[in-house]
Formats: sequence, C-alpha cells, structure tokens
Amino acid sequence: MRRTLLTRAATAVAAAGLALPLAAAAPAAADAPQKDRAPGSASQCSGRSVPASKISFQLYSYSSWQQEIGVDAVLAELADIGYKNVEPFGGSYEGRTAEEFRALLKEHHLKAPSSHGDTDPETFDETLEFAKTLGQKYTGSGGWSGPGVPFFGGTTTWESALETAEAMNAAGERSVKAGTGKHFGHNHWNEFVLQVTDPATGESMSWWEAVVRNTDPRYVAFQVDVYWATDGGADVVELLDEYGDRIDLLHIKDGDLSGPTPAFGTQTVVGEGDIDWPSILEAAQGKVKYYVVEMDGAPTDASFARESFEYLTCLDF
Repeated sequence: MRRTLLTRAATAVAAAGLALPLAAAAPAAADAPQKDRAPGSASQCSGRSVPASKISFQLYSYSSWQQEIGVDAVLAELADIGYKNVEPFGGSYEGRTAEEFRALLKEHHLKAPSSHGDTDPETFDETLEFAKTLGQKYTGSGGWSGPGVPFFGGTTTWESALETAEAMNAAGERSVKAGTGKHFGHNHWNEFVLQVTDPATGESMSWWEAVVRNTDPRYVAFQVDVYWATDGGADVVELLDEYGDRIDLLHIKDGDLSGPTPAFGTQTVVGEGDIDWPSILEAAQGKVKYYVVEMDGAPTDASFARESFEYLTCLDF
C-alpha cells in the first residue's frame, strides 16, 4: 500500500512539476517539504486549492495549548490565520452552555459545522439540542455509534459491523429529523486492518466497507481520517472514487508512515509527511464538504494551524 502511494505521488510530481517528500527520496529531497510550494500566505496564492470556507480545524489538536491560554485565545489565533470553521470536542466548551459557545464562535466569526460529541442513545437528544444551538450540519464522534471495533488489535465480525450500522442509522435518523444533518463515523486504523466476510456472498471486505454498505445514505455520512486510513492499509483515493458520495468530511492529518501500524510516530504539518495530498484532494473534488485539519498533540503555538492552512489554500493540484 505504501509503495502504491509513493508511486502515485511520483506520478503526480511528473505531471504537475511538484517536489513531494517521498519516503524513498534522497535526504536532500526530503529536506524540501511539500509546503515549500506555498508562496508564504494564503492571500498570495493562486490556482486550484481548497477554499477557506471548506477548511475546518479539530480543536482537539490544541487541547494542550488550550489548557495554557484558554479556548477563547485559541479561537482568536485560528480566526487570525483565516479559518472560518472549527470542529469542537467535549473539552472545547470549558463548561459553557451551547448558547455561550455559539456566542464565542460568533465573536471570532467562526462556525462549527461538525463536532465530536456523545453518541449514547440515552442522552442523544441532549447532544442534538446542543448541536442544533451551535448550528451544526453534522453530528458524530471520534468513533462510532454502536460497538465499533477494538482500538488495538483484536478481532471483529460481520455481525458487529451490522450492529454498528444499525446504531449509526438510528442516530442518523434522529439527527436528520432534529435538523442537525447526517451522523458520521470516524475511523482510525483498525477499521481497515480488520476484515469481515459477508455470509450471503462470501465476499471479504474491510469492517469500514461493511458499515458503509449497510448504512442508509439518507442518514449516515463518513469522516475519513486520511492518516489513520492510510496507516490501516486503505487507499484513500480509491475510497473517494468508490464511496465519495458517502464521505462528506476528511480529517486532514499527515505524518511519518514508515514504521509499523499503528503509526504512533511523528505527525507533521499537513504537506510535510507521507500522505499524497495532490491525488487525494483531486479525488475529493465535488464530494467532500469539509476538510478538517488535525494533529494529535500539536505544538502549543499557531505554527501547525497556520502552515497547514497555507498548504491547503496554496496547493495547486
């Protein structure tokens, strides 16, 4: 899989005249990261890129920085960079009500089209009410409604995929009827590592694909974490080609994928790791609604958010 990604990246280089940091490149080439193609600020960029209106930022990235300066200051930094959207998680609110957090977003001219929230069916009405007050277009979490898959190792079954799909459908129907849009699931690596077999046909597929095939497109969407999907062996371009009508959101995450799975190595600024962004963003055109920038444990300053935003808004693909 990684050899396939490197080959595709090399093809993109030849076609577009880009200098991508391929894992197999010589050290001199690795020292010239993808972001160096950016002129330096989004306002100076031209050509085809991701519109700022479609870029969001997962606030979990700055959970450590938030503890130092508070979410108000973090939001101010993101707005100053040019972000128009954020994706909160439970710790983002700092005890604020939905009305208070909505007012804080408005103060910084930000919106929250999605969040990672609670999916417990017993308290889901409260989740929906909170999401509706924030003006969300999607509900979801950093995982799945229902049983999902083991986070580390383990096994899974076709029945587990069906049970998860049923729970996703139920949450999605409730969300759509509440006016908060489709309900999404969010992958890590094991959704693609673990395979299941359809007993009716004998066809084997990833657990993720089994859930997609058994969820209702009227109610359920998918947020593909590009880094973790690639780490799990998926080809994200192929996912977008086959299931692009179901993938409404991408988590835009980059890093070193040269080691074993799971790749708890070095995550990087978008454009400086092993992900083939030109091919993925090309495949996402006309399909993905929001591109959500994330790094697990980003440095406690604005550099990650700024450089990743500039890469996406300046990249010509």
